[in-house]
Amino acid sequence: MVACERQLLGLALAIIGFLGTISICALPAWRVHKFDHQSNIAASEVFFQGLWKVCGTFSAELVECKQYGELVYISLDLEVARVLIIIAIIIGVFGILLGDVGSKFINFVPDEMEKSRTAMASGVAFVIAGLFVLIPVCWTTITIIYVLPHDHGKREPGASLYIGWITTALLFLGGGLLCSSFICRDGTDQDVEYPNP
Repeated sequence: MVACERQLLGLALAIIGFLGTISICALPAWRVHKFDHQSNIAASEVFFQGLWKVCGTFSAELVECKQYGELVYISLDLEVARVLIIIAIIIGVFGILLGDVGSKFINFVPDEMEKSRTAMASGVAFVIAGLFVLIPVCWTTITIIYVLPHDHGKREPGASLYIGWITTALLFLGGGLLCSSFICRDGTDQDVEYPNP
């Protein structure tokens, strides 16, 4: 794969991972806590905890959400996750800007070596953003599985954690491809010049 295609694929994967980071920040589904009152389906309650609010479903039609504050407290792992995900989004924005500047399709920087270095810096930014997503996703998953008590209902990871795992993989893969477009610069990895017809 030539460096130009590798950069384009890496940037596309990293941008998809960046959008996943925004979605896990917004979705209120990091933790799911299900209460089942005496096996009565009509009386079952499900609570979804996110980074910014808690939502509860008390029947098939009634969903109520509350912001964290005086009445609803946020746990330590979700509070740290909130900070780390915001940092990952900020780093992702810088990664996208650096990826655009270092792109072989846009002539912001005329020097090819500087373009490659900028693309590599973009890749490093996306890998760092992936680490900032991986840490809270792992911490919250471990907290749900091993730390939180399971005596009152069933606790399980929410959809945001599953999206977070995929997001982390995409950020690492996209960042790695962007970095490799600078590292793999030998005679076989040059852009192909096609003759004009």
